[in-house]
Amino acid sequence: MGNRGCLVDGSGQMVRRYQGKRWIACVFEFKGRRLPLMEPGHNTQLFFLDEVTALASGHRPCMECRRQDFVRFREYWAAANADRTDGAQPSTATIDAVLHAERITRDGNRVLYPEQISNLPAGSFIVLELGVSAPYLVLEDRLLLWTPQGYVQPIPRLVAGVVQVLTPRSIVRTLAQGYRVCLHKSAFGAS
Repeated sequence: MGNRGCLVDGSGQMVRRYQGKRWIACVFEFKGRRLPLMEPGHNTQLFFLDEVTALASGHRPCMECRRQDFVRFREYWAAANADRTDGAQPSTATIDAVLHAERITRDGNRVLYPEQISNLPAGSFIVLELGVSAPYLVLEDRLLLWTPQGYVQPIPRLVAGVVQVLTPRSIVRTLAQGYRVCLHKSAFGAS
């Protein structure tokens, strides 16, 4: 589960895609707290298939309910993105600012960027044009089509060529550095 701030108005209608730069991925329940769904004045819950989908959307682990994951993520992120920090352990504000610049343009559009598929680590998301534009998860030897219900239609991983990448660049670097993510069971052939 994730959030991007309060996204609904007083009548419960979605009025924005995000509020602020802090996009986090949380656990469903923490210390017995449960937030009401789509309640005005509260953070609006967003639901992801798995952690790798949240990362591809530009979210990072929550520092409160997923503290161990956040500490591990920050460690790998700092090592992979040393050019983005002053050499110290980056603050959440630094990470959030970098991620925000990598996920959304000034006019609110999604940032995609070209990259050689051979340079992408497992856990990256790309867009392929196979009749229709669709997101695919990159794994070691295959690509999996993402759907809200799970990953389907595995195809062999391309060995060469430029693709459009959905996952923010600093997260791709973090994955390449060795950060391990949780994948939905359908990525392993189960549904």
